[in-house]
Amino acid sequence: MPGKPKLYYFDGRGKMESIRWLLAAAGVEFEEEFLETREQYEKLLQGGSLLFQQVPMVEIDGMRMVQTRAILSYIAAKYNLYGKDLKERALIDMYVGGTDDLMGFIMMFPFLSAEDKEKQRAFIVQKATSRYFPAYEKVLKDHGQDFLVGNNFSWADVHLLEAILMVEEKKSDVLSGFPQLQAFKVRISSIPTIKKFLEPGSQRKPVPDDKYVETVRRVLRMYYDVKAN
Repeated sequence: MPGKPKLYYFDGRGKMESIRWLLAAAGVEFEEEFLETREQYEKLLQGGSLLFQQVPMVEIDGMRMVQTRAILSYIAAKYNLYGKDLKERALIDMYVGGTDDLMGFIMMFPFLSAEDKEKQRAFIVQKATSRYFPAYEKVLKDHGQDFLVGNNFSWADVHLLEAILMVEEKKSDVLSGFPQLQAFKVRISSIPTIKKFLEPGSQRKPVPDDKYVETVRRVLRMYYDVKAN
């Protein structure tokens, strides 16, 4: 029997968090090795584990996979979360791509100055409520099903719920004008594997704090300031 997938990243969200979400949604147990020192990172580099000299890296099915999108696509396909045909897969890719764009605005947030954080918070909420959430609200309303694609739970649903919760951390009532998304959030959060991942004590990571930021900067030698949009 193959071992559990093993995730190599920091003890925080970043690009690995969506991988954790998808594995958890599929009901797959996984192990993690947290990068805390530059020496750990350089050992992975010198060992040839990081093809493009970047993390996340996941050991799964005898492979050492890098590139977040490739890892997510593989997991989604392996665990039947990637639609039943090419058309459904294309829709899933499209919805995930939109959600990725929104998440990108949030992922940089912890690395901003206090002043830039307030600007970025407003920017995130504005983009979510004027561009991304209206699109998913319309998809759900027009589709008339419980899930974004077909009538089956997929990667697109997992990714959207993750994004919704991330934006709600910036503005708790951000879904007030989106009844379809409110119902969607309740529905997807109630799926047993998702519900378990949302409970205290799971491998879901908390909102990034100063310790996480300092660790990432030290390990990756990030000596520059990130700028807000």
